[in-house]
Amino acid sequence: MGRKLSEMSLEELWQLFPIFLTEHRSCWMDWYADEKAVLEKTIPQAVRISHIGSTAVSTIQAKPIIDILVEVSKNCDLTAVRDLLEGRYICMSQGADRMSFNKGYTEKGFSEKVFHLHLRYLGDHDELYFRDYLIDYPDIAHEYEKLKLTLWKKFEHDRDGYTAAKTWFVEKYTNEAKSRYGIDQSEGKDDI
Repeated sequence: MGRKLSEMSLEELWQLFPIFLTEHRSCWMDWYADEKAVLEKTIPQAVRISHIGSTAVSTIQAKPIIDILVEVSKNCDLTAVRDLLEGRYICMSQGADRMSFNKGYTEKGFSEKVFHLHLRYLGDHDELYFRDYLIDYPDIAHEYEKLKLTLWKKFEHDRDGYTAAKTWFVEKYTNEAKSRYGIDQSEGKDDI
């Protein structure tokens, strides 16, 4: 019997779960919609659930991981939501204002469907600005895709390095989106 994920070092996990990009798959929107329906029943405190990340942008390649942002009201106890997700998701990190969860990681590698859930208080949603900007400006989306493709092999087994190397781009265009759409934009596009 293999070792449990919790017994593996970060380096071992990065080897088991490498970064790879693939062409957009239409099934990702369906996977998101199905998972959103489950989350709406599981988390009654959810104010808004949104598909974020590159899988929400149909014109670019992405890691085949569905990122979901769940926003709750500011008076919600995040630990109560964490408890509701127990058994369905693995809590990967938690702080006073944010929690991150994963689903679809096994001792043998990725499952067919992999999800990252980002639990936040309502209004902590820069990812919506970035997603909407990439959708509205396909030329910028393709620049982002090119950047990710150049980073892929260099950081194939270093998820933190991969994320850090593209942070400048994400921050630049998130700020551009806030300027263009208005800092008070809280809706984002309709569910994608």
